[in-house]
Amino acid sequence: MHEIQVKINKVAKRCMSGDVMVETSRVKITVVKRTDSKQIFGDNPPMGQAIEACSVFKEGQEFIVGDERGQGGMPEGFCHWAWNDLFKVVTTLRFGGNFPWMNEEGTSVSCCTDGLRPVIFELRRIQ
Repeated sequence: MHEIQVKINKVAKRCMSGDVMVETSRVKITVVKRTDSKQIFGDNPPMGQAIEACSVFKEGQEFIVGDERGQGGMPEGFCHWAWNDLFKVVTTLRFGGNFPWMNEEGTSVSCCTDGLRPVIFELRRIQ
């Protein structure tokens, strides 16, 4: 196990130093659905009152991750909490990974971890 980790660290250092060029794809993130606490908890929300759906996103809104230089940071206007939740999926798709439970390669569905009013996203690798 230790030997494998050492090899991974060496490859990562070469990639980060620019010695190795890694091809990446762009990823389109689409807001599929915003939920509110009433949809999740009915008439008995844990906060005592209903909480409206997230105001950061709108259904159908699209964001593109990745640019011509291979950079893949958080899109402008994106929620920091949601980005933290989606980052691992975005990274997997950008570097050519797939999720075996999805019918279509290069796609995933994920959500932010706001338990009172989660937002659901579709992620799709694009060229």
